[in-house]
Amino acid sequence: MNLYTIDTGFFKLDGGAMFGVVPKTIWQKTNPADENNLCTWAMRCLLVEDGNRLILIDTGIGNKQDAKFFSHYYLHGDASLDSSLAKHGFHCDDVTDVFLTHLHFDHVGGAVIRDGDKLTPAFKNATYWSNPKHWEWAVNPNDREKASFLKENILPIQESGQLKFINTDQEGAAFTKDFGLRFVSGHTESMMLPLIRYKNRKILYMADLTPSVGHLPIPYVMAYDMFPLTTLNEKTALLGEALANNYVLFFEHDPINECCTLQQTEKGIRVEATFALNEL
Repeated sequence: MNLYTIDTGFFKLDGGAMFGVVPKTIWQKTNPADENNLCTWAMRCLLVEDGNRLILIDTGIGNKQDAKFFSHYYLHGDASLDSSLAKHGFHCDDVTDVFLTHLHFDHVGGAVIRDGDKLTPAFKNATYWSNPKHWEWAVNPNDREKASFLKENILPIQESGQLKFINTDQEGAAFTKDFGLRFVSGHTESMMLPLIRYKNRKILYMADLTPSVGHLPIPYVMAYDMFPLTTLNEKTALLGEALANNYVLFFEHDPINECCTLQQTEKGIRVEATFALNEL
């Protein structure tokens, strides 16, 4: 197995929304805000080369939305999904599986492209993976979350016939032999966190359960989360599991840190060391 970091650029979100009830005087020490109270965040995906399968975990925000949409998010940086794949010698047509942790626009936007007047899957040879609970949640969204579930990012996947579901009821569900899963529902219903065995370590892909190193303290929960108390419990359990088993955490949104290990401190579980994935 080989793993590759796939950078798709940076965007900005309101710092207060990203840290919920935590005061700015505290969170700005790790994630400084600009004059508009916006913080920079990565959209970092992961490519898994596993035998004859090439699995892309999440796809970033994409580029098919209009200028008004993108004006809210201040996209910047030189990296893109295509350029990052090419950097490692791959093309979108090489991808066999697109594993979507959840269907918010900054995770699934790159899964679909605009081809003239049509919207088509960006990965024509890939199977796209979600799960039935989250898919139903996304295509019939609640009023609070519906701005994150854009139909143009989601429905073309199903219409193409390339969509398959992972069974959320399967105890100890796994995607491949070395690619396990954890299901969490505090941020959104049935978000999937990959847990990958790699070089005698396990790497937990944090998605939006813990977006950055700055979110490691248990009460640091995003205002975007649908069920904050559920997130608290899920963070407590998974960070405890990660500490006990020496997992490497892979961060999707941390603008600086790709990975970290954990240590127990007087204040709780905190970062031990940060490093790039290719340093493992």
